[in-house]
Amino acid sequence: MSTQTIIILIIIGLCAGVLSGFVGVGGGVIIVPALIYVLGMSQYEAQGTSLFVLLLPVGILAVMNYSKEASINWKFGLIISLTFVVGGFVGSKIALKINPAYVKLIFGVLMAYVSIKMILSGINTFSDES
Repeated sequence: MSTQTIIILIIIGLCAGVLSGFVGVGGGVIIVPALIYVLGMSQYEAQGTSLFVLLLPVGILAVMNYSKEASINWKFGLIISLTFVVGGFVGSKIALKINPAYVKLIFGVLMAYVSIKMILSGINTFSDES
C-alpha cells in the first residue's frame, strides 16, 4: 500500500468520523463514495469495507459526549441496533445477488432523495424563523 493511499484512507476516516460525530453520518455518505470514486473500489468492496469499519467501536467517544449531554434515547438505540444486525444480514444477502450497477443506482437515488428532503427541510426551517 502506497503512502498516498494511506494518507487518503486517513483523510476518509477523519472526515467520516467528524461527520459521524457532528451529524450522525459517515459510512454510507462518506466512506462508500470515497472508496469508490477516490480509490477505485467496486461497490461491493466499498460497502463491505464500510461495514467492517462499523463493526469496530468507532463511535464510542462520540456516544460518550452525547451521553454526557443526555442526548441519546437508549431504548430507541437498542431496538434499532438489534434490528440493524438483522437488516444488515438481509440487505447484504440481497445486494450480493444484484448487479453492482443496480446497487449503485439504488444507493445514488436514495442519497439524492435524502439530500433533497434535508435541503428542503432546512430551507423551510429558515423560512419559519424569519
